[in-house]
Amino acid sequence: MSAETPAAPGHDEHYLRVYRRNFRAWRGTRPFWAGLFVMLGGLPIAYFPYANLQIGHLTLAMQTAGGSSSLIIGVLLVVLGFTLWFQKHVRTFAGIAAILLALVSIPLSNLGGFLIGFLFALVGGAMAVAWVPGGDADATPAKTDTTGEGDAPQGAADPDTAILKPVVGEPNDLSGTSPANGANGRHSAG
Repeated sequence: MSAETPAAPGHDEHYLRVYRRNFRAWRGTRPFWAGLFVMLGGLPIAYFPYANLQIGHLTLAMQTAGGSSSLIIGVLLVVLGFTLWFQKHVRTFAGIAAILLALVSIPLSNLGGFLIGFLFALVGGAMAVAWVPGGDADATPAKTDTTGEGDAPQGAADPDTAILKPVVGEPNDLSGTSPANGANGRHSAG
């Protein structure tokens, strides 16, 4: 094998390059960035109520009565972030739950981790709700029949949205509320 011979993909490549390619393929099939933002939003919400700030010789403790709610909200946001990574089919639920937890964190946990955690969780939840799985690149678009007179194709009518014409001679209204029998939508119970 000479220096000019290209490396076979997967065989002669460095293991970090193979790992990176596999990670990028895995990341592309799920709302990765949404999950990361939701997790990053949960960390400051859970951390700040238990942190001690040192300003010179002065220790500032922010332990409040809402510390337990901050911990619960932060842990739930981190769990929702992992859920977005590994269970991509619940992305809408996890995104809405992340948005609601971010909103609840404002009054319950020091303005949502001093607005840092709130904004990360809110943006991550919105990204999760907006994420849509990518389609196949090899899929070909469906052919449309444009031989009709108007803009809509003639032969490709959707049976679920087709306008049905009433059958002449048979009553189509089985509820008994048609204007022809005078009921006009009012039912009598007797």
